[in-house]
Amino acid sequence: MTPGSFLHASILSPPTSLQNKLERLRHNRLFEVVVVSVILFSALVTGLKTYEIPYQILRLMDWLDYAITLFFVLEISVRFLAEPNKRDFFKSGWNVFDTIIVTVSLIPVSDSELAYVARLIRIFRVLRMVSVIPELRHLLNSLLKALPQLGYVALMMFIIVYIFAAIGTTLFEEINEYLWGDIAVSMLTLFRIMTFEDWTDVMYETMVVYPLSWIYYLIFIFLNTFAFLNMLIGIVVNVMEQERAEELKEAHKDDMTIEDLSAQIEELKLLIRSTT
Repeated sequence: MTPGSFLHASILSPPTSLQNKLERLRHNRLFEVVVVSVILFSALVTGLKTYEIPYQILRLMDWLDYAITLFFVLEISVRFLAEPNKRDFFKSGWNVFDTIIVTVSLIPVSDSELAYVARLIRIFRVLRMVSVIPELRHLLNSLLKALPQLGYVALMMFIIVYIFAAIGTTLFEEINEYLWGDIAVSMLTLFRIMTFEDWTDVMYETMVVYPLSWIYYLIFIFLNTFAFLNMLIGIVVNVMEQERAEELKEAHKDDMTIEDLSAQIEELKLLIRSTT
């Protein structure tokens, strides 16, 4: 937002004293640290409930869960009330996501038909880390923007896997029907080879019958693991660099605008002094 538009917005809807305080609180570094700490503590409480623990401790953890939910309600309320234009708050997908998670978390955990759903939703509260930490938001946004390019590479990888699975089923079905019985099982075996999970055992087994079958495995690993898989990583890194460059460009543009405004103010001061 340029200084002119900010001044114009301020004139149209001057913020109240309470709103100013909430705005400072929302951007306070300590407040952000507390929110992140509560989210991590919430994840810890959810994880501890999966163990067999005494009933008294379980009841204490339920009360802690209620306190965490209340804190999240207060935190989302602060962010909403600090927004000058309340409609703009819901224009952000992250704000909508946080609001849904916090609202559904109000479902009682016990003595309710929706208790099972409520427990599952409380697990997803850990995802609020993404909306709170800007670096995680940047990472996820970059990944989403890279999805179209990733889709084509993933399609090419699937084609290669399908072709090699058909070849593997034809050649190696009689050697090990468990690994090469049909094309679906062969694709799963090739995925195992892609991840290097004991792939040499599979290769040595087929080399007993086909000594040159190592060529089959090396070609597949070179294409899918070394070439296309690294291409996926490269696309994500490239999009992240582009996003970071655009952010720096926008920040530089705002700096230049502020500098220009300061220069104009100095010129006006000189003009006023010269006329008096």
